[in-house]
Amino acid sequence: MSAARWAGALAGVFALQAAIVAPAFADMRVSAGCIGGWGSGNCILTVRRGPVGPAGIYKVEEPRGEELEAAMERDRKWLARCKPVIRQDAYGVGRYHYAASGCEFGKLDDN
Repeated sequence: MSAARWAGALAGVFALQAAIVAPAFADMRVSAGCIGGWGSGNCILTVRRGPVGPAGIYKVEEPRGEELEAAMERDRKWLARCKPVIRQDAYGVGRYHYAASGCEFGKLDDN
């Protein structure tokens, strides 16, 4: 890609970014960038909508009291039903295997 085409592509990405960000800057995160050289290049624009914290980090409250007890009971039931074990596959990668179907999705019963 020639320098002029590169500059045009980069200018287009940033112009699009400015047009998208202006109306609702508080509720979205936009990032853009270009990479390449020697006759080839690639540009990308990523837009994430919704409230985001710094660097997209969210604080999740730990369960407490009855909520914690209920979560621990669900875990005990799942472990008793599914009996997860890790076995190595032909490539030496550990894979989980379960005693009942649906356990890979967190299913607690046969319904």
